[in-house]
Amino acid sequence: MNELEKIYVEIQPRIFAFFYVKTTDSAIAEDLTHDVFYHALKGFSSFQGKSSIQTWIFSIAQNVLKKYYRSKKYYRNLENMLTEDQNPVPPSPEDLYILKEINLEFAKHMNKLDDISKEIVTLRIYGELSFQEIGELLGKSENYTRVTFHRAKIKLQKEMRSKDE
Repeated sequence: MNELEKIYVEIQPRIFAFFYVKTTDSAIAEDLTHDVFYHALKGFSSFQGKSSIQTWIFSIAQNVLKKYYRSKKYYRNLENMLTEDQNPVPPSPEDLYILKEINLEFAKHMNKLDDISKEIVTLRIYGELSFQEIGELLGKSENYTRVTFHRAKIKLQKEMRSKDE
């Protein structure tokens, strides 16, 4: 297995999880994940090593997600979700596993966070990036991302506890 294949095996599940959390659709997450690694492979010669390969690939993922959000496909999918009959297609075993792993209460509380906190928590938990890597991606300091994550974590814990009481 060459170096690129090792990187793919290590990072691909985290990229997929990142997209799944953002889109809540495994097929779209899979397509976007594929696009990320296509762009990474195509542009690998331009990788300058100023950040880790993981940070570089996650920056590609953020750009692919932004491009997807700007696309007509995103709006069609959103429209279809809103107008779709209540007869959903039975989920695949993979979808069931993913849905089981994602706690709906946690997701509801995550959506209450401000955008930057939500992004930091998503990259930290689902992307498994370091605070330094998240800071590089978002143009913030490592300390800022660490403090923002800590505050968001406390807020989420407090809200989850109040739900249980």
